[in-house]
Amino acid sequence: MSDPGRFRLVLAKEDFKFSVAHFTVFSADHAEQLHGHNYRVAVEISGPGLSQVGLLADVAALKAEIRRRCGELDSRTLLPTESPLVEVERDGGSVVARYAERTYRFPVADVLLLPLANTSMELFARYLWQRLAPALAATTADTLAVSVGETDGQRCVYEARLGE
Repeated sequence: MSDPGRFRLVLAKEDFKFSVAHFTVFSADHAEQLHGHNYRVAVEISGPGLSQVGLLADVAALKAEIRRRCGELDSRTLLPTESPLVEVERDGGSVVARYAERTYRFPVADVLLLPLANTSMELFARYLWQRLAPALAATTADTLAVSVGETDGQRCVYEARLGE
């Protein structure tokens, strides 16, 4: 009798988080004000089988990678570099962002430029998925889901098969 079941590993530690400033753009004439969030990250991996030693993945290594990726985002102002509506440029020791009638100037060290069209929780979830997926290459996991929660009761999950 074959076992059609799957294994799912869920990691949602207290320190899987990043605190940032950002603004989400909704249209050419509507965007949030610059504000901050304490984002929470959870990761799920699943697969049809386990390694020879009975593991879906090296949990310690995966947790370290999640913490590292959250740390890269933490305590920064996040700006999108692929937005058709937000212009971002470096000006000496500053980063200048322009949206509609607004102009923001930030110290370079406080900013993280992301290759995204917007700084939304949806795109943060996919961004983290793309950075975590390589850490699972040598595992039996075939699916990765990354959840990014913006506030209590509001989160986005990006899920995709690995290696595709």
